Amino acid sequence: MKVVESGQLKDREVPMRNALNDVLRGEYVKDCEKGLARWNKTLADEGIGERLFLPNPRFHRHVGEYAGHYFDIEGNLISQDEFERRKSEWLPSMEDREYVRSLMHPVTEPGKIANWISPPATGIKGKPFEFEYVRL
Repeated sequence: MKVVESGQLKDREVPMRNALNDVLRGEYVKDCEKGLARWNKTLADEGIGERLFLPNPRFHRHVGEYAGHYFDIEGNLISQDEFERRKSEWLPSMEDREYVRSLMHPVTEPGKIANWISPPATGIKGKPFEFEYVRL
């Protein structure tokens, strides 16, 4: 497993229980990449040149082996100063977060759905979408 040692990324053998999160995260990333491949195919089909991608799993970690270290989106070890200078390129701003928060209003009325969620084609077990599945 790659670890940070003396300010550099180095390969080091670690006990499996220490590497388990990294192994599981790798499987999760593979699953996410499948979803992004579908989105990117849709973008290509629509003639849109931009593509979606995941950052390296070392990027912006708060727990585990890479917590407390700074990496760019390709997974290269960088200084804290460089991360602070460039984080606005990589992470949503406070304005971005506020905008998304302003869009997401809960909808709890039976038969209604929030405008940021695509309605299902059919209800559960063939019931109509408007069916009162839960009585409050």
